[in-house]
Amino acid sequence: MGDAYDDLCDRYERITALEDAGGVLYWDQQVMMPEGGTPARSEQLSALSTVTHERLTADELADLLDAADAEDLDDDQRAVVREIRREHERAANVPEELVAEHSRLQSEAQDDWREARETDDFSAFQPILEDLLDLRVERAEAIDPSRDPYEVMFEDDEPYLGLDTVEGIFEELKDGLLPLIEEIRASEDPPTVFEGTFDVDAQRALSEDALDLLGYDWERGRLDVSTHPFTSGTQFDARVTTRFDETDPLGAIGSTIHEFGHAVYNLGLSRDHYGSPLGKSRSSGVHESQSRFWENHVGRTREFWELFLPTVKDRFPQLSDATPEEAYRAANRVKTDNCIRTAADEVTYHMHIILRSEIERELVSGDLDVSEIPAAWNGKMERYLGVRPDTDTEGCLQDIHWTGRFAGFQNYTVGSVLAAQLWAAVEDDLDDPRGLIREGNFDPLHEWFRENVHSHGQRYTTDELIRQATGEDLTADYFLEYVTEKYGEIYDL
Repeated sequence: MGDAYDDLCDRYERITALEDAGGVLYWDQQVMMPEGGTPARSEQLSALSTVTHERLTADELADLLDAADAEDLDDDQRAVVREIRREHERAANVPEELVAEHSRLQSEAQDDWREARETDDFSAFQPILEDLLDLRVERAEAIDPSRDPYEVMFEDDEPYLGLDTVEGIFEELKDGLLPLIEEIRASEDPPTVFEGTFDVDAQRALSEDALDLLGYDWERGRLDVSTHPFTSGTQFDARVTTRFDETDPLGAIGSTIHEFGHAVYNLGLSRDHYGSPLGKSRSSGVHESQSRFWENHVGRTREFWELFLPTVKDRFPQLSDATPEEAYRAANRVKTDNCIRTAADEVTYHMHIILRSEIERELVSGDLDVSEIPAAWNGKMERYLGVRPDTDTEGCLQDIHWTGRFAGFQNYTVGSVLAAQLWAAVEDDLDDPRGLIREGNFDPLHEWFRENVHSHGQRYTTDELIRQATGEDLTADYFLEYVTEKYGEIYDL
């Protein structure tokens, strides 16, 4: 290992520290910051993004990359250079003023989206969304003017899994899920025992119970409330948020477990490699596989409800007569009339993702104007799910994501598909994983994921990591088999 590689790693570690500081400011804006703090926060985030961009695109960094490439490096070091070079080359093509303006607008858009959502007024969000879209397209064209801007955007979050691969999976899911949704719609729903009013303070305590049970490290994390649940942090500090609805305790449980999966990935990254690509998560899709694994393949199982229902009853005595089977079926009820993605079940969820991705593609190509989003959204909801939102708040304003990025929704479905594939690998490697869930023994699951996913950081490309962990390329087969069998049994299809 030569001097150039060491110097390169030192410089990149400082860049990572700046990025993580921006993450803390973002977390604070969503969770703690007073409503009037946006003007200063916008400037703070803009300044941080500008300094980060300057360091990432510096000529000195480019020289160190070339010098490190000439040194005698091992495979891990080669991976580090590969990942830093990729970031450097993409960033170097983007003008600094565009970076600063985009960061500032992102921060301001948070408030505009929140206000528009609260007042059910898409027109209040439309102007800044138009500006953000223009900037994202401009940025993509600066990175690679020869390619489709949408593909360039997609590679921000998922650099090594081709968009054509993902869109092929979408077509398989449409073919497999739309008939299943229609069969379920024609069937009788299982009864739900989670009816009535559920105190929000008790729900928060129950979310903490769930995190305790699953093994959340409170010394490196915390639970808060935000308008849209999210996870932020590093291997030293991974914070989760959730939200509560006094008529829907299952929503908070599911969101909390989902965000737990994200946090566990962050906390499982190598501490020794903090500040290096080897200490960073692989991609958005892989991250979503962790959250969807814990939310669905653990939190929606019979075994989990056998384990967790007594705790739920302690918090909500009105559920004293509920059985684990009733709770399991309620947690897996398919809501074909639901408009909200984060409240969607495992079957209909992907139609929410597909319709968003299709709208994004049309926006970026110019085939759809921003003003036409509400009508396009509602039309696709009716086409794919047979329901039209009554308001934009429960329609196109429900997600915060367009305040910051485009071409990222696909990774929620990538995550679900990969989670099912990972579950199959877990079943091959661990003795009776369902029994482990029933017993509340989650250590073997944590150890399996640390060994097969978390500890690698960005050592492998996405497709390589999937093959390392599962022995196969990404495929929708496991997910389609899983939901067809599970929901066929629940709905007696």
